[in-house]
Amino acid sequence: MDQNKNIILIGMPAVGKSTIGVLLAKRLGRYFLDTDVFIQALVGRTLQEIINSDGLDKFCKLEAEHICCIDKTNCVIATGGSVVYSDSAMSCLKANGTVIYLDLPLEMIKKRLTDLNIRGVVMSKGQTLDDLYKRRTPLYEKWADITIDCRSLTHEQVVGEIIERLKTFL
Repeated sequence: MDQNKNIILIGMPAVGKSTIGVLLAKRLGRYFLDTDVFIQALVGRTLQEIINSDGLDKFCKLEAEHICCIDKTNCVIATGGSVVYSDSAMSCLKANGTVIYLDLPLEMIKKRLTDLNIRGVVMSKGQTLDDLYKRRTPLYEKWADITIDCRSLTHEQVVGEIIERLKTFL
């Protein structure tokens, strides 16, 4: 496992990217960065405030700009679910990292996602979670170097699976 390469977690909201990212960083002795928290700290507003005041397109542009400025190695990076909308952001992440897609069925995401209106999820007016899932899943699959099926695993088991898969990933 290359210590200079980052490990980037992508996936739908509520799949566990931030939680798994912290656990993975602790297990591997790496720095942890949550891009949603990073953006909020830089801008001084919550994601939902940014989306409400600036709109979805501006938020996605802002997200891509900030992600492309991340200059870290040996880091576990948990991304916002919308990062895959930006080819530039994903190219920046992938240039020095291995992208891991945390996959979870839509029904399980629906059970976990109880705070949709305050979470800062990038959704157009009238768009449903089903629509979002259908739009994003092919993008997650496109960018992923490794896909982890999280449906029957605990967070600790997902971390173990990631570590095992990274050992064999070239």
